[in-house]
Amino acid sequence: MAGNYVIGIDIGTGSARAGIFDLKGSMAASAKRDIQIWKPQPDFVEQSSTDIWRAVCGAVKEAMKEANLEPADISGIAFDATCSLVAVDGAGKPVSLSPTGNDNQNIIVWMDHRATGEAAKLTAAGHRVIRYLGSVVSPEHEIPKLIWVRKHLPKSYSRTARFFDLADWLAFHCAGADIRSLCTTVCKWTCMGHEKNPDKRWVRDFFQTNGIGDLLTKNKIGRDIRPLGEKAGELQAGPARALGLQPGTAVAVGIIDAHAGGLGVFGLAKGRFNEAFALIGGTSSCHMAVSKRPRFVRGVWGPYYSAMIPGWWLNEGGQSATGALLDFVMETHPQYSAACDEARKSGKSIYEFLNRQVAVLAKSEGLRKRAHLTHRLHLLPDFHGNRSPKADSAARGAIHGLALHANLEDLTRLYYATIQAIAYGTRDIIEALNARGYAINTILACGGGTKNPLWLQEHADATGCKILLPREPEAVLLGSGILAAVGAGHFASIEKAMATMSGAGSTITPDRSVVDYHDRKMRIHRQLYRDQKKYNAIANGR
Repeated sequence: MAGNYVIGIDIGTGSARAGIFDLKGSMAASAKRDIQIWKPQPDFVEQSSTDIWRAVCGAVKEAMKEANLEPADISGIAFDATCSLVAVDGAGKPVSLSPTGNDNQNIIVWMDHRATGEAAKLTAAGHRVIRYLGSVVSPEHEIPKLIWVRKHLPKSYSRTARFFDLADWLAFHCAGADIRSLCTTVCKWTCMGHEKNPDKRWVRDFFQTNGIGDLLTKNKIGRDIRPLGEKAGELQAGPARALGLQPGTAVAVGIIDAHAGGLGVFGLAKGRFNEAFALIGGTSSCHMAVSKRPRFVRGVWGPYYSAMIPGWWLNEGGQSATGALLDFVMETHPQYSAACDEARKSGKSIYEFLNRQVAVLAKSEGLRKRAHLTHRLHLLPDFHGNRSPKADSAARGAIHGLALHANLEDLTRLYYATIQAIAYGTRDIIEALNARGYAINTILACGGGTKNPLWLQEHADATGCKILLPREPEAVLLGSGILAAVGAGHFASIEKAMATMSGAGSTITPDRSVVDYHDRKMRIHRQLYRDQKKYNAIANGR
């Protein structure tokens, strides 16, 4: 066990990041590389494992240079990644999962919804494994995507020797061992992680009934499923050279990116897990709650055993578009370019600029509380479907209350209404969890949205929860760093690593004077969804 530093590597939707941490959880350096994305058809989103590996290597080398460390200083690495599907042949070469036939496009990204029909059929069939997915299969899960590939890309399906979740492919690429994470397989592949007999973890009749039994008989999705943080193997010579690290460095079993964020913040709960809720914001948002016993919540994924914190059952809610939604709403507004110009002139980001405009607009309208800026503007945030708690991938967004002008004031109000709508989506998930035995009053927040103070305060106000921020703002990277430290043997358990490497930062408290207003807006939030369902029924002649 050489070296007192570890590297956590995070692959999000748009970039690969590397963070170097000491064993107390302090970051020595970090670096980022963008990754390529293809959208060959509506609802098709694809990436390349070759391109992602290039980005990983660039980020690790830059972080090492910035930290002024030698390869021998690094004792372990671990990967977290989006739950995206990777296909490779027997030689480990990419196999196309794209209608273009381009082998470089060998990843179906988590947000790809091509398998919506397959997911709906799986839900309707109602196999017992579906109960552990919130009773509704999402097109973001891997099984409907695999069924789609078998049906629509049969040559690619037969050419593929191994299908991986992205985090598992990265560990395999580095260590050469076909080991799968309990996190990825339980959360996205219907593995029954709570089964003590390893032979019962894959439910064979479920795969056979859906025409994909060969995934098990031909060992295309792995048989060796390990707890996250366990040592998966050692860094092989070729990958070590590409990363600029030392061969033999420990490679830990990885995790899904949002779940890494959960590891990075759950230590702040100080054991009061039933009252805590991890919110990991980014392109989408994920919401994590854990319990010592399984809790079945329709529309909320899980319960998943030991998929984040060993020995605890995980319930996972989520919003399919949050950061992406806020960007979309801003970027499609006629005043966006002008607002960006004004922000640059003032030396601020577009978010800082619009946050300031929210305050200015509230003052100009004589409002005692800025929340009332949206009393005539209401937004349903389901532009990319509703992941939780409605579990309705066909849901769509709505904006009610538009006027016949599109000036900076309108952009400001719409930006603010979008933040509030995202916060109401989070409240919807919390209330669904609390109805099934949780007593959530605290949000443990990390990710992109937590860098925006307006986003944070509106989430506190809309949910009535206090928000705890971690000492290390890059909590997703820290979560992978925690796994790397455990895999390298520095800590005996994930819990001990969490206790040492994570710490509390600031606290956001809710403004109790706007409770009634947000209660009314929450009623509108739910009514907008009910109305959409009604309008769709009318349009379909029902």
